[in-house]
Parts: sequence; C-alpha cells; structure tokens
Amino acid sequence: MQKELLYRIALSFIPKLGNQTIKKSLDYFGSAEYIFEQATKKELQAAKFKRNWTEAVAQKTTLNRAEKELKFIDQYKIQPLPYESSKYPQRLKNCHDAPHLLYYKGNSNLNTARIVSIVGTRKPTTRGIICCEQLIDDLKTYDVLITSGLAYGVDITAHKRSLKNNIDTVGVVAHGLDQIYPIKHRKTAQEMVKQGGILSEFTSGMEPLQSNFPMRNRIIAGMADAIVVIETAKKGGSMITAYLANEYNKDVFAVPGRTEDSNSKGCNHLIKTHRAALLESAEDIAYIMGWQRKKDSSIQKRLFIELNKQEQKITNLLVGQDPVHMEDLILQTQMSTSKIATLLLELELKGIVKALPGNYFRLL
Repeated sequence: MQKELLYRIALSFIPKLGNQTIKKSLDYFGSAEYIFEQATKKELQAAKFKRNWTEAVAQKTTLNRAEKELKFIDQYKIQPLPYESSKYPQRLKNCHDAPHLLYYKGNSNLNTARIVSIVGTRKPTTRGIICCEQLIDDLKTYDVLITSGLAYGVDITAHKRSLKNNIDTVGVVAHGLDQIYPIKHRKTAQEMVKQGGILSEFTSGMEPLQSNFPMRNRIIAGMADAIVVIETAKKGGSMITAYLANEYNKDVFAVPGRTEDSNSKGCNHLIKTHRAALLESAEDIAYIMGWQRKKDSSIQKRLFIELNKQEQKITNLLVGQDPVHMEDLILQTQMSTSKIATLLLELELKGIVKALPGNYFRLL
C-alpha cells in the first residue's frame, strides 16, 4: 500500500497531468505502481499519456520528489486520502473534478452525517460577523461539521465560532500542509487539528498561488451538503464556490442584504437568480435539508431557570428577534441604562442572553 501511495504521489508531480487524466489512467491500468513499473511507452501513449508525461514517468526525479513527500507525510502524521479510500469525502467523490488524492491532518470524520460550508467576504461588516456567529450557534443543535477556507473575514469567523461551540470544523487550504496561510491563523489552525482538521490537495512546498484558490473552492463546495454565503461582492471566491455548488447540485443558501451595500450584492444576486435560497436562520437550512435537532439537555435545563419580572420582560423582548441594541431595550422598557445593564449581565450569567459586539444582545 505504501508503494502504491508513493507512485500515486509521483503522478501529482507530472506537469500538466490533471486529476481527471490521472483518475482515468488509474482505471485503465489498475494502479499507479503499474504505470511506473510495468507500463510500456506504447501502453502509456495508448492511454493518452502525452510524450512529456511518458518521459516524466521514466525520470527518477519524479520518484525522488514523491519519496520526500512521503517522508513529510509520515513525519507530520498527515493522512493521505486516495480517491478510492473509504475516508475520502464521499460527497466530493461524486463531483466530476474531484482530486485523485487529498492530504488531511485532523480527527473529524469527513463523511459525517451533516456538513455545512460557510463562505463570504474577507472584509465583513459587523452585521455579517454577528450573522455568521449566530448561525453557527444555532447550527450546534443540528450536530453538523462546519467547513470553510481559513481565509480572513467570514471564513475565520466561522472556524473560531465553531471551536467556541465545540463544533468540529475543517479548513480547506490552497497550499501544502507544511504552512498555514495567512500566518495569522496558525493558532486557530492548530486548534482545528484537535477539533476538526486541515485539508488540502496540494503537496508540501506549494505556495498559496492565486490559481489555487478556485481549486480549493471546489472542495469546499463539493464536500458539503449545504453551502452558505454570508456577505460577498458580485465577483470573488465566494461566488465561485456558490456557482460550483450549483453545478454539483448542492443546496446553496445566501443571507440577503440592502441593495445599496456592496457586500450584499453577491448574495442578493444569488437569491434573485434562483441560485440560492434566502437564509434568515439555521431553521431555514434545517427545513430545506429535512434535518432534526439533536437532543440538547442544556436547553431543557434553561427552561427551569427562575426569572424575576424585569428579567422576563427583557427575555420576552428578545424572543424571535435579531440581535437587539441596548438602547432599543431601554426605550421599550423605560428602564435606566444602569438597570438594563445589570439585568442583561444577570441574564448572561444565567446562560439566557449573549452579549454581542456594539452593545447588541440576543437570546442563546
């Protein structure tokens, strides 16, 4: 098996030899080992191996690079996931352009029952961040795995919020696993390896080239059941991911926004052109996907927490609402600022209310 993996990795180092050609060749010859050790030039050419590919198979440098990569994988305990492996993401395998080989460092099941990919702009608004965090908080009760691209903005927000909620989260990267890009997210990536993982189709030494990101995006789209877009311009990586998800017949969701906001133009366009369902809450995903909540004893316990009349009044104002600003609560209750602040703190300590950036609050 180790020898077959060596030759499979070697195929990755042959210039301009794409995933589809590799997969067809493996089907044709039966194994990568046969291609390197037994196939004649005539056989390779009959299998539509071009002359430069045939020469690369014969060169020792190709195998030397593969041997170094195999040592790297062993040293850093990275899991190689060949296309035929039962651990390979089966949802992705159903996509015509799925990678023939993936590299994974983590402990999550990539074939778990429910997977949601969350993508969006690298420069989200406060509203976009709150929306992303609230969505993940609410998805916790549906027992999902969250995937994204470890980029700035919505991606890293999704990963960090998942970790905070003890939700497994997998980052799909556009480079080899010998590095983390952006470097600022290294600490988060290390935490994800213990509660999710980092996934790539690229060998070590591969830099995060611009051309790699659309390839990364197809994995994000292909390995999930549902893809959620939170704030994006009309062009960019998130839109590419959404279009790829449409091509793969995945369920796509988009958070609508004001028509004049540049960060909402992409989401609004997806909804308007029927490429995405309008998303207001996690319940929208659950309804379309037919998901049931997992049993959560903590919710049941909160039902029995005793609240005084003033605490109950604030709780009632927050039920079924988007995050509410403290000033709105002051206006609606006619209480003083200090009184509202004290009550909100009590509710937060009781696990009823969540404080959000900018003096916004919502029910947990």
